Amino acid sequence: MDVKILEDLSNAFGPSGFERDVICTAASYLNGMKLHSDAMYNLYAELPGNTGKKPVVMLDAHTDECSLMIQAIQENGRLSVLTLGSMHMSTLPAHSYLIRTRSGKLVRGITTSVPVHFATQAQAMDSQTIEEIFLDVGASDRREVMEDYGIHIGDPAVPEVTFDYDCEHDICFGKAFDNRAGCACIIGTLQELAKDQELPVDVVGAFASQEEVGMRGAEATTHTVKPDLCILFEGSPSDDGIFAEGVMQGQLKHGVQIRRRDLSYISNDQFIDLAHQIGDEYRIPYQDAVRRGGSTNAGKISLVEGVVPVLVLGVPSRYVHTPFNYCSMRDVDAAVQMAVEVIRHLTEEKRDQILRKDAFRFPANTDCRLEKCQNKGK
Repeated sequence: MDVKILEDLSNAFGPSGFERDVICTAASYLNGMKLHSDAMYNLYAELPGNTGKKPVVMLDAHTDECSLMIQAIQENGRLSVLTLGSMHMSTLPAHSYLIRTRSGKLVRGITTSVPVHFATQAQAMDSQTIEEIFLDVGASDRREVMEDYGIHIGDPAVPEVTFDYDCEHDICFGKAFDNRAGCACIIGTLQELAKDQELPVDVVGAFASQEEVGMRGAEATTHTVKPDLCILFEGSPSDDGIFAEGVMQGQLKHGVQIRRRDLSYISNDQFIDLAHQIGDEYRIPYQDAVRRGGSTNAGKISLVEGVVPVLVLGVPSRYVHTPFNYCSMRDVDAAVQMAVEVIRHLTEEKRDQILRKDAFRFPANTDCRLEKCQNKGK
């Protein structure tokens, strides 16, 4: 896939609740698709070959990024902030952020830190709380912030990071790979599937807002699309460098991550089996993951409109929920190829297996207590 897609998505300004730049960027790469959006900045993209008569597969990825919002303006010109999304406080100080004002102007600010010259021993040892971290735009008082800089309470801010691609080593550097990598995967999947004359299902891409603040957008997109199945793309936190070889489940350049479980969702085994078969047959590199923590939109999607099986495909990304990330385009490509081939193989028989139709019926030779009880009753 063209790395420029990920570059433009990563550079886009998109805090939770302010995702307009992201969906406009995505839409620019979705020529030929039927597009519409809603009041939450959710974007929907339908394949031109959709019939409206087939089962629907929704492609999900969230558009928002972990960011800051101006909570108050101090008399000394410092800006109190709160986080939009889960961020470790140790990663916040001494970084450059861009604040978007109501007029659309971007103002650079630095997250405050205590210089070593003034820090107490306790301050040197402990990370600060969010109440102790401010944004400093260089102003000297509250009036200057509001009147000269045009900054107001409620203005959002994102890390000031510019995307770069090291083609020699296939490493992408940028911000918000959780989950602009997933958004790129939706685009790549739709572009590839648009070449097919006929598919066994209709496909709708849903770029969901506000995942980092409670998976809110996915609840709306699921109500709108009413999918039968879903493939979810996520910029998953890589764990290479965290765990030992053999324990790692999200390594860069080791392929798409197939998530089996996290705090929001336990995967559908039939959907996982199909992904494994596709990966083995088409030689798509993949790695399975069982996560002790974390969550994705699958927690909402799987339950909002009845029961919706979700296949969660991750692009391993280092240092997510911090200002700077790494990922590999080969993992992006593996996620796209996996999704494309899974969709092409969603025959009626496969869909019925994934949807577990007639799951209560057991083969005659199954050693099942329920079956034995039923036979005994006869």
